[in-house]
Amino acid sequence: MQRVAPAEAFPPGEFLREELEARGWTQADLAEILTVSPQHINEIINGKSSITPETAKALGAAFGVDPRYWMNLESIYQLWRVRTAAGSNNIERRAKLFVKAPVREMIRRHWIETSNSVDVLEKRVLDFFEISSLDEEAIVWSAARKSTSYASVTPLQRAWLFRARQLARAVQAAPFSKVSFQRAMQTLKTLLWNREDVRHVPKVLAEAGIRFVVVEHLEQTRIDGACLWLEKKSPVVALSLRYDRIDAFWHTLMHELGHVQERHGLEGYAPLDVELLRESRIAEKDGPQEEKDADQFAVEFLIPQRDLDHFIRRVRPLYSATKITGFAALQKVHPGIVVGQLQHRGEIGYTYHRRMLEKVRSIVTQSALTDGWGHTPPAGL
Repeated sequence: MQRVAPAEAFPPGEFLREELEARGWTQADLAEILTVSPQHINEIINGKSSITPETAKALGAAFGVDPRYWMNLESIYQLWRVRTAAGSNNIERRAKLFVKAPVREMIRRHWIETSNSVDVLEKRVLDFFEISSLDEEAIVWSAARKSTSYASVTPLQRAWLFRARQLARAVQAAPFSKVSFQRAMQTLKTLLWNREDVRHVPKVLAEAGIRFVVVEHLEQTRIDGACLWLEKKSPVVALSLRYDRIDAFWHTLMHELGHVQERHGLEGYAPLDVELLRESRIAEKDGPQEEKDADQFAVEFLIPQRDLDHFIRRVRPLYSATKITGFAALQKVHPGIVVGQLQHRGEIGYTYHRRMLEKVRSIVTQSALTDGWGHTPPAGL
């Protein structure tokens, strides 16, 4: 049950003065009874000295009351003094800020500037989340259903999403349409073979009206990617590149583009993809249908699943590097993409053919607007 704090508390000396008056005692009389100096009694009555446990015990004996009575009066008064001090109010406000947002991490990543003033710090947090009060909810997807994963977004994840949206506003992109989307998909198909060609992805997407940004993940967020919309015709694909592997990059990218195709994040479903590539994901049966559809879009785009089924039937269980490379050449995709899909299906373990899972993060971040790994966006972002 919530306890109501007193609007005003009085020093115990006020009560002590009343007790003396009721008995007709002077301060000198009480000092004589307690064998203390009259100055000490005077300081307690005037609020200049606190009641110690020893004094409380002596007063209790003198007035025939429980010593805890005097200690409680002292505690209530001291707590009231602290509560009404400006510093206490600042502590409460800072605590509320840290509940609303990962303030220390946002400062470390230079998303907001630090300040010793709680007023200034609060204003910077509010501006970051584009809200006017800490009691207001910061919303990325205005049309998201409460039944989606967005209903349980953590403060860390929310901060990551807002940072991605901030960066996306600085990316120039052509008008988005179904036609431009399909044209981009055809172009992306030609980039699947050569690892170095991932550098062209941001430009291809921008020409199709899709803003592409990279934001290094925050610890404990486990975010792999998200699909956002600045407005009805301005989709955003944001990746964390949490796993620096060519298969992870292409699968996550295509998964998010699957969301774009279905207008997820704009019409009802909020696609925040957490632990998209975890091993247990392949066994999920009760996940959102939107996620299953996006996964299917991704794997089918990268490798037609009928072709992969045929390859598996012919080769299982001897998935040699030579056979994987040959199949990848026929499909015109990087061998690492084949390895990734075989792992996803449980055909091979996650320790097999790891040399084919080449790193691409350093290539992608050279051409995409990136926040993290030493990449600092332009001032104001």
